[in-house]
Amino acid sequence: MFDKVLKKCLHNSSLKIVRGKSKSSGFTLIEVLVTIIIVGILSAIAAPSWLGFVARQRLNKANDIVLAALREAQREAKKTKLSYSVSFKTDTDGEPQIAVYQGTTPSNWRSLGAEIEVKPKTILLGTNLQHSNDAKDNVNDISYGDDFDATKPQTITFNYLGIMDRKTDGNSSDTDLKVLLAIPKVNNPTEASGVKRCVIVKTLIGGIQTAKDDDCT
Repeated sequence: MFDKVLKKCLHNSSLKIVRGKSKSSGFTLIEVLVTIIIVGILSAIAAPSWLGFVARQRLNKANDIVLAALREAQREAKKTKLSYSVSFKTDTDGEPQIAVYQGTTPSNWRSLGAEIEVKPKTILLGTNLQHSNDAKDNVNDISYGDDFDATKPQTITFNYLGIMDRKTDGNSSDTDLKVLLAIPKVNNPTEASGVKRCVIVKTLIGGIQTAKDDDCT
């Protein structure tokens, strides 16, 4: 009889312990809702910063592609003792394109953002060129995207010495050539924001350097 009572008491005690544990290990509906709200607020705060960081990283990589293309053309010109060019354009879909070639007409256009999975119109491509190897009178006048004039090639050409043949008349013979990449403004995707990257080709010796933001203009 005593054994039965003892077993019953132990059984009831174990039930209470199990039930007590189950209550303390769960979450109330209010706790879950508060957690969801906090996560939502943190995501709303962090998302713009993260998207901006990703956009800048892609811009940096696109600028690296432009730099590599210009250095490739300069290197090939010295190696082959032939003129090599780099041309830039933006197609009708707003996609920046680039070509490195020998001769007068490029046939190997490729998307500037293909290697970094950049969607059209997320990066603006511009130069201060008005003719091949010829900058505008105002060196800070940059033509972006659809502003390019198809009759005036946006081209930089290196001669067999790896430098640029420039015009001897006018003021543009000693002007640096600039190729700019920019993140477009949110409210106007055809206009460049202040986030810029650029490659600058020095006039006389063909030196190439990079810059960003205000140093590009």
